[in-house]
Amino acid sequence: MSEPQGGPYEWYQRAMTLVDSGDGAPAAILLERVLAADPGNLAAMEAYARALYDASRFAEAVDAFAALVDRAPDDDYARYGLGLALWRMQRFPQAHDELAMALVMRPQRSEYAQALSQVKATLRARTQAGLPLDGPIPGEVR
Repeated sequence: MSEPQGGPYEWYQRAMTLVDSGDGAPAAILLERVLAADPGNLAAMEAYARALYDASRFAEAVDAFAALVDRAPDDDYARYGLGLALWRMQRFPQAHDELAMALVMRPQRSEYAQALSQVKATLRARTQAGLPLDGPIPGEVR
């Protein structure tokens, strides 16, 4: 693969345009280059995690958001993103914990409250039905 034109700043700007338009897969490629050039760039780490999530690469998004939380434990959006990615991976108890932490950190964010409410409902329904709290429902066709 050839090197894109410009440098890390230009790559980041192009990647953010792609992320903002919902084009996660090509944005992730550019952001990988940005992070290779500047591995400690927290803005690029967040954008990369978002791009992976938007590209439905949820396991990778979990890893990317978790790395961001490790670097910036007080980043409410990183915890929210991690919670959403865990939710998509059907890791509901962990998703609950991250979404609850994000909401405690930023209680005015209605999307945090809504996501947490939905995960709580899933956990409650699974508990009442005697189903496992993590993973697909046994016998469920995906």
